[in-house]
Amino acid sequence: MNDRPQIIVDKVSHLYRPPSGRPVLALEEISLEVRPQEFLALLGPSGCGKSTLLYLIGGFIPIETGTVSVDGKPVSRPGPDRGIVFQHFALFPWKTVRDNVLYGLEKARLPRAERETKAKYFIDLVGLTGFEDSYPSQLSGGMKQRTALARTLAIDPDILLMDEPFGALDAQTRHLMQMELLNIWQSRPKTVIFVTHDVQEAVYLADRIAVMSARPGRIKTIVDNRLDRKDPNLFKSQAFAEKVDDIWNLVREEAMKMQGARTA
Repeated sequence: MNDRPQIIVDKVSHLYRPPSGRPVLALEEISLEVRPQEFLALLGPSGCGKSTLLYLIGGFIPIETGTVSVDGKPVSRPGPDRGIVFQHFALFPWKTVRDNVLYGLEKARLPRAERETKAKYFIDLVGLTGFEDSYPSQLSGGMKQRTALARTLAIDPDILLMDEPFGALDAQTRHLMQMELLNIWQSRPKTVIFVTHDVQEAVYLADRIAVMSARPGRIKTIVDNRLDRKDPNLFKSQAFAEKVDDIWNLVREEAMKMQGARTA
């Protein structure tokens, strides 16, 4: 892995301005570096600005204070180098699995034969062979998220931004999707920034875990995570349990601050 950062977030703050009521400082002086092909989890209590930070990196929200750069270039808008997978799938309901996956390839104006070959490859990769002609309404939650992942991977972004992509799934499907994502990432390495509030999920998936503070969101600490994710009994290991416990204690402090602020 190249140690030179691919993504640099430098002293970024963000003020959320609701249609009514006073502005809210969502992020304050966030600085963060992400290396090429690293899997980084953004972890913290609900409302701490994890998704806001992800959307700033993706170029979906204008940067007001500080800078975000990717490969040395400032981020000002979304780009094909950054693919995003949302929690709620964001599929076109009137398109089949195949047509949803083809969408980004068509926008890129690739030749038809190349589009079809790529779409088939990524549909097979995420385990949806045989469901190419199914519509989202005919799919389970896990299958919808597989379709969304295939659609994003098909455009071959250097960076994968994932906003709690398994948060709406049941526990069993969620774990299967976590394993699937790890397999895909290990076979086709990309830089991944993965937003979650689930400590076990962060510990299972990520090389490093950036724990965020209660709002306004700051980077409280970054934890290196060197567990052997190829170990089939990882979830049952003492090392996994201890890492989860250590990080949960960090998150719990911030969650209690958030709860106290809401009560006040």
